[in-house]
Amino acid sequence: MEFTRRHTLAAAGASMLTAATPAFAGWEPSERYPDPAIKPLDSSFEKYRIALAGVERIAGGCRFNEGAVYFGDARCLLWSDIPNNRIMRWDEETGRVSVFRKPSNHANGNTRDRQGRLITCEHSGRRITRTEYDGTITVLMDKFDGKPLNGTNDVVVKSDDSIWFTDPPSGIAGNYLGAAAKQELPNNVYRLDPRTGQATVVVTPAQVQRPNGLAFSPDESKLYVIESGGPPRAIHVFDVTDNGTKLANGRILIQCEPEETPDGFRVDVDGNLWCGWGMSPALDGVKVFNPSGKPIGFIALPERAANLCFGGPRRNRLFMAACHSVYSVYVNAQGAPGG
Repeated sequence: MEFTRRHTLAAAGASMLTAATPAFAGWEPSERYPDPAIKPLDSSFEKYRIALAGVERIAGGCRFNEGAVYFGDARCLLWSDIPNNRIMRWDEETGRVSVFRKPSNHANGNTRDRQGRLITCEHSGRRITRTEYDGTITVLMDKFDGKPLNGTNDVVVKSDDSIWFTDPPSGIAGNYLGAAAKQELPNNVYRLDPRTGQATVVVTPAQVQRPNGLAFSPDESKLYVIESGGPPRAIHVFDVTDNGTKLANGRILIQCEPEETPDGFRVDVDGNLWCGWGMSPALDGVKVFNPSGKPIGFIALPERAANLCFGGPRRNRLFMAACHSVYSVYVNAQGAPGG
């Protein structure tokens, strides 16, 4: 269904998305095909761009959006509105926007495990949780070596059911995105086996100073980790070893320019990295890299995109969680499982 301002106001309510919202007032969907917001940086990107598909805004009125995750069985998208301490829901069939969970312990990253359950990083909860089928919440991890986690940030689930997540101090640095607290653990990346409860450190600050987004390659032979410290910032890649339990041979795949800020990202079945990007009017949106790290495409947005996911019945709809809004666009690509 074509997105219109009238439809969104009716579905979401004036309190959720209004013409007074600055980001909403400053953006209009393109009337042209192909959408000029979708920009090839290399000829190889042409195969992923659908000429008759444009960028749509599907929700707005939030403070800072993150952690988009799609539920095909419910035909809905969930995402975190961190400062408002809630997880939001958008229904694909109706366009209705509603609150899925509040309070959310300042939830940030979200994904699904291989059984379809919601896995969430909680900033002020300082933990990783799983939402069960009946709606109850199971705490999977909140401490390591007897010390509380920092402000768990982003998360992916591997095909062996292991949960990999980053733990920078984003949620304890202040009282806007979480709750100010003392940091007691390094900025690690962890692998958690939810069946045994055993967790191990797979990336240390000596390898990546401030880990943020992460994603596996389609064959799970590599793990990509975004370094959001700096500048300059970077996207690192590690080889997955020891039957999928450890990492080795860490190196920089993409060295960002000083003004570029990557955040969360997902990988398609061809191994391309679709990355939330910013932070300036010329950089805000999604930047796409091929598996060798070459930039091949860009989707311009009026706001910085923090994170994204693939969804829709065929996993070919890209959902982009930006500062105040959520956008979508159909692409000729499919998201790899596990994001």
